[in-house]
Amino acid sequence: MARVLIIGAGGVGNVVAKKCAQNHAVFTDILLASRTKSKCDAIVAEIRASARTASAKIATAQVDADNVPELAALIRSFKPDLVLNVALPYQDLTIMDACLETGVNYLDTANYEPRDVAKFEYSWQWAYQKRFEEKGLMALLGCGFDPGVTNVFTAWMHKHRFDSVNTLDIVDCNAGDHGKAFATNFNPEINIREITQKGRYWKDGQWIETQPLEIHVPVDYPSVGPRESYLLYHEELESLVKHFPKISQARFWMTFGQEYIKHLTVLQNVGMTRIDPVDFQGHKVIPLEFLKALLPEPSSLGAGYTGKTCIGVQLRGSKAGMPTTHFVYNVCDHAECWQEVQAQAVSYTTGVPAMIGAALMLTGVWKGAGVFNVEQLDPDPFMTALNQWGLPWQELANVQLVH
Repeated sequence: MARVLIIGAGGVGNVVAKKCAQNHAVFTDILLASRTKSKCDAIVAEIRASARTASAKIATAQVDADNVPELAALIRSFKPDLVLNVALPYQDLTIMDACLETGVNYLDTANYEPRDVAKFEYSWQWAYQKRFEEKGLMALLGCGFDPGVTNVFTAWMHKHRFDSVNTLDIVDCNAGDHGKAFATNFNPEINIREITQKGRYWKDGQWIETQPLEIHVPVDYPSVGPRESYLLYHEELESLVKHFPKISQARFWMTFGQEYIKHLTVLQNVGMTRIDPVDFQGHKVIPLEFLKALLPEPSSLGAGYTGKTCIGVQLRGSKAGMPTTHFVYNVCDHAECWQEVQAQAVSYTTGVPAMIGAALMLTGVWKGAGVFNVEQLDPDPFMTALNQWGLPWQELANVQLVH
């Protein structure tokens, strides 16, 4: 029996709450909290209306995730065994601080980044290692899909398919159609900050920097088909090359349609993706925050969303002295996600792994004191749970998708 506090009620928070409610053998008491309590109430109303989750014991609360005393007060009131953070990445450190103050374990799906600099790295959270270790608490970082499942896929292949690994390529394809002229599948502010930054990849012990979306290659995705894929920097690369130091090259690829790129280019050219404040009629306005207010809410995209996602990891290396390539991946259908939890597949593929990681922590399958990335833990129970909870994985041997 375990109590979990979920912070965040966007598209991913909706999936996490509903999947936790389905897994009632582990999550016996759930509190869903957000700055906007009405969002939590709407999710809980859908949980109670579903025959599958009607008996779930779940409540809602209002909380400002930027406010450590307010967070700590809520944690002391509810007394959770774990805080599951699916709020904004800006709020990771305040939530970690509140967990340390109240003696509660922590899990998130995306690494911390400061509001005023689009900089994605684990240094701020890895710096909490000693404090969590000394208190006997566990903090699990990046337990979504990418990062998260991609880390698990990498660790599982290291464990079962390779003696040594030379190259790693993570590929992320969303071949869905939401019918909007321009929209992002998760928080627009975070999404656009990520895509408009310079790319980076790991090569022979150093980071190689590229211009945004400069490098792209065609990839033939299983169940989807060929899609142009663009090299980005993504946070799991940092932890994977740290924990698997013999990897000589590590890259991350994501698909974008030409319409998406065209809109994004125009928005950049007119200054709408800036994250520094500008003066407008006597007020300080951050253009990207204003743009976020104009774009569709990602959680609203699910109804009528068609198509599939395909996300996976390709490793190249050797086994028993012979060169080998393996690709482990998941294909997720937008319409099926909507039917189950009223969400699109990008939210679903992030929310389900967060629930699985939390369940493994709460049942003691994954345990430890300190700050952990997912690949540091045994991948086998997570791989089993993916098949049980809606994200079945598949494997291709000696088929090279990325060269």
